[in-house]
Amino acid sequence: MAGGISAGIVGIPLALAFGAQSGLGPVTGFYGAIALSLFASVCGGTPTQISGPTGPMIVIAALVVSNSIQTAGSLDAALPTIIATFFFAGLMQAVFGFLKYGKYIRYIPYPVVSGFMTGIGVIIILLQIFPLVGKESPKGIHNILRQLPEMFSNFNYEAAGLGGVTIAIIFLFPKITRTVPNILLALVTVSALAVWTDFQVTNIGAIPSQLPDFQLGLLFDWELMDLELIFYSGITLALLGSIDSLLTSVIADNVTKTKHDSNQELIGQGLGNMMAASIGGIPGAGTTMSTLVNTNSGARTRLSGVVHAVSLILVLVIAGPWVSKIPTPVLAGILVTVGIGIIDYKGLKHILRLPREETVVMIAVLLMTIFADLIQAVALGMILSSILFMKKMGDLAETQTEVMSLGSYSSSNSSPGVQEALGEDETLCLTKEMEEAVFVKQLRGPLFFGFAMTFQDIAKQFQNTRVVILKMAEVPFIDQTGLFAMEEVTLDLKNRGIAVFICGLQDQPRDMLTKIDLIPSLIPENFLFPDLATCVDFLSRRQSLDFSEEE
Repeated sequence: MAGGISAGIVGIPLALAFGAQSGLGPVTGFYGAIALSLFASVCGGTPTQISGPTGPMIVIAALVVSNSIQTAGSLDAALPTIIATFFFAGLMQAVFGFLKYGKYIRYIPYPVVSGFMTGIGVIIILLQIFPLVGKESPKGIHNILRQLPEMFSNFNYEAAGLGGVTIAIIFLFPKITRTVPNILLALVTVSALAVWTDFQVTNIGAIPSQLPDFQLGLLFDWELMDLELIFYSGITLALLGSIDSLLTSVIADNVTKTKHDSNQELIGQGLGNMMAASIGGIPGAGTTMSTLVNTNSGARTRLSGVVHAVSLILVLVIAGPWVSKIPTPVLAGILVTVGIGIIDYKGLKHILRLPREETVVMIAVLLMTIFADLIQAVALGMILSSILFMKKMGDLAETQTEVMSLGSYSSSNSSPGVQEALGEDETLCLTKEMEEAVFVKQLRGPLFFGFAMTFQDIAKQFQNTRVVILKMAEVPFIDQTGLFAMEEVTLDLKNRGIAVFICGLQDQPRDMLTKIDLIPSLIPENFLFPDLATCVDFLSRRQSLDFSEEE
């Protein structure tokens, strides 16, 4: 229980701040935190995870609210679209869990995650610059940057002072003691200071001291909905929430020495976001800060999440009148520290030491996240990472490919590198014709589209050759591009009167070669051997290396 209460204390100011930033009001952050914490804890796959509104999710949620209001003309007219978008996002998360997509989180490269999270942090900070000095923030990052000089006109020093003190307490107080949560201390202390001094700043306004009503009826107002916005933004929120939650699950595993269920976690997060939307709350995900507070307080069961939700309900019902007096610059200051905390300083610190390709991916994702679109940023990062990975694998396969005559191979003067590359006993009994006319080509790694062109180029090197032996014991996989490249090479060699033998063919490559009839149409079954020694023994017992009549 202690973990849930501690996490609830930390989550109060964050829920209010994220709710205010969403454009729906601070109380919607409470509603979202209550629903998510309760349902994600009970139905999720990470017992100690605490869920609620998060920085990455609130960036998209605020865009949904802003775009919906712009299209509909007012908040009331936009609510059906907003509620439907949040509900659809939760539904898609649950679907991801049922389809067992949770395991794919491990395939997102670190440069993509680093650039994305740093971009989110920068966005949150930029969105709070104007509120921090008591002014309304322009819509969109481009407008914020364009209007930065205007921030200093009619500067509200009282608001800026409250925001600055809030940030100072959050960063400096942990150096004194960690007994009291620094964010909660900043919220209470600075808000009390604003009331005592009667500073002329804007407060967050009235907070309903009651539980919310269900708003599922809005889901049926189809004529008021922007279906395109619902679909695109819902998918974006679902993907972002899934990534955010599963990354937090990994952190919880590291602390508790347990193993979470990724797919069940997505189902729990989906149900939590569906319920949050049903009561007018904002969407969220697993929160790293609250989860760490929970686990470090000794929590190990789902009860902590339930206690966290109950503590938020009690604050909502009892402390509503006091919460309404919180100044908006205080919430802005809290969110600035959240944005600063999200930035991946580890990745930025080593940016000049990392391979240039990974640095390019990280910077591209960072800029796309800030100035374009979050999901497009992740998609771009994944595409760039995949292309670069394929290039690295292709280059590696090229460097590990050896082509040599049997004479060079069997010579007692063969270098250790040649012997190691071929991996066979060097003492072979060869005829003079075999030494000069039989070549061995060693292949390592998958024969895929990144290596197919190189494979075709190497095959053109054979001169005065009668037989080519392809050593494929270390080729575990062939994709379609590699398959057709091999077919083209084999056909070209055959047309030049060169027979192709294969040694050590594994199951998957053999199955693929058989499916397109490369075996046995171009390479007969009797041209397949378990190893090079067996193949050479077969050739040495022949009177001729002419296989034109057998193929």
